[in-house]
Amino acid sequence: MPPIQTKNKTYANARQLRRDQTLAETKLWLALRSHQLENIHFRRQHPIGPYIVDFCAPQAKLIIELDGSQHLEQQEYDAERTRFLESRGYRVLRFWNNEVTGNLDGVIIMILEVLGAKP
Repeated sequence: MPPIQTKNKTYANARQLRRDQTLAETKLWLALRSHQLENIHFRRQHPIGPYIVDFCAPQAKLIIELDGSQHLEQQEYDAERTRFLESRGYRVLRFWNNEVTGNLDGVIIMILEVLGAKP
């Protein structure tokens, strides 16, 4: 378990990220919040270990990450992060921000398919 100071900093960072959402995060959150998608509870900017994930459905063990252009330069870090999350039993879905802003319906269909629901 991380030291309390580190854990508090992670939670403070998560709160800040919730306040400073990107356009893509806002659009997807509007579709996921309040159990709108197959009555599944999603959290946004949710801490898991040392990481903060964009969206998490804890009961479904599903994480959704939205990537912008900065992720082209941090592929190794993202791979390490994904390995950590998968080792905790989560499935990780990644979408580019422009996929969400330009084709939200297609993103939702992919999420539903992973959840085993019919689109």
